[in-house]
Amino acid sequence: MGLISLLEVSLMPILQVLILCMLGAFMATDYLKLFPAQTRRALNRIVFSVFTPALVFSSLAKTVKLQDLISWWFMPVNIGITFMIGGTLGWIAVKILKPQPYLQYLVVAMCATGNLGNIMVILIPAMCEEPGNPFGEKSACRTIGLSYASLSMALGCFYMWTYTYHLIQNSSTVYRAMLGEGETANEQNKDLEATQTTSLLHHHSSATDLKPAEALGNKLLAVSRQILEELKAPPVVAAFVGFVFGAVSWLRNLVVGSNAPLKVVNDSITVIGDATIPCINLILGGNLTEGFNKSKLEPKLAVVVIVVRYMLLPAAGIGVVKAAAHFGLLPEDPLFQFVLMVQYTLPPAMNIGTMTQLVDVAQEECSVLFLWTYIAAAFSLTAWCTVFMWVLS
Repeated sequence: MGLISLLEVSLMPILQVLILCMLGAFMATDYLKLFPAQTRRALNRIVFSVFTPALVFSSLAKTVKLQDLISWWFMPVNIGITFMIGGTLGWIAVKILKPQPYLQYLVVAMCATGNLGNIMVILIPAMCEEPGNPFGEKSACRTIGLSYASLSMALGCFYMWTYTYHLIQNSSTVYRAMLGEGETANEQNKDLEATQTTSLLHHHSSATDLKPAEALGNKLLAVSRQILEELKAPPVVAAFVGFVFGAVSWLRNLVVGSNAPLKVVNDSITVIGDATIPCINLILGGNLTEGFNKSKLEPKLAVVVIVVRYMLLPAAGIGVVKAAAHFGLLPEDPLFQFVLMVQYTLPPAMNIGTMTQLVDVAQEECSVLFLWTYIAAAFSLTAWCTVFMWVLS
């Protein structure tokens, strides 16, 4: 695959995001007034409760079978490693730069959470269509590549709506504390350090006078309750249900296939899910109209996210995947290894914008970060995809 072809393949999904964002921004201007803030918030709740769960369920039920889950077991581990490395690097960066406390959580979320959904679904099959690709025959490559991308999207959704959503909720708590509506921002800033070093959902306990064992028990109970609450988020529930339908043959045959008795139900869910990505991009673009005027984002924070996501993480990804392959933890398929490496190279997840809108914090700053990171992604994806194919060849 030539450099120009690779640039075109890498650029297409990024251009789609930017075009839809521009449309959303134009709709939100005072000239049209079609997309005010109240409408964006209402649409965002629909994306969270209806569109995203539909997209996750339909993707998993169609493409992921039980034998796939067994043979691809390293993918959820790999995605967890991307979150761990990215989150740790982001945490180190905000401790050095010391931005506004509520922005620290946003920066960590941006560094930790890649767009494991629509970009992978577009990029991986497109790579298979190019002549001279190192992944084998086109149709077989495209089919298996779409399965890899769909599993990546579903797993990414699970991590996002637990770990990342918790970070954005903390950002909201800190922001309200800064406005005098809760605990002090200083206490929540200390909580960020605990979150990154333990990767657990930590809440401050007011019972400082309890015995150590009782205090620990109360903290563990609070953590367990918080985990259960966040596991009840609609996208996470849809991911679990999708895994079950994909893994259990008779359930899968009910909804998937030309002769499935409930095929029309799955087709309807698929149509609903297809609205997820366009709506997220339109909302992001609408928020951009306010972002440049109201954002308190310092340019150095955008630089930090770009350096972490497009320089440090991809380099770490090569090491992780090559080490896993060396110890026999991965299938022989080079496309699978390529997908694992690409997971370290993606721009921040669009769902972070959905989360900031849900909890009403840092929406403008989030939009500005998205703009610069997605512009940079067009070049970084091309460069790193070239490097990954050279490494795997």
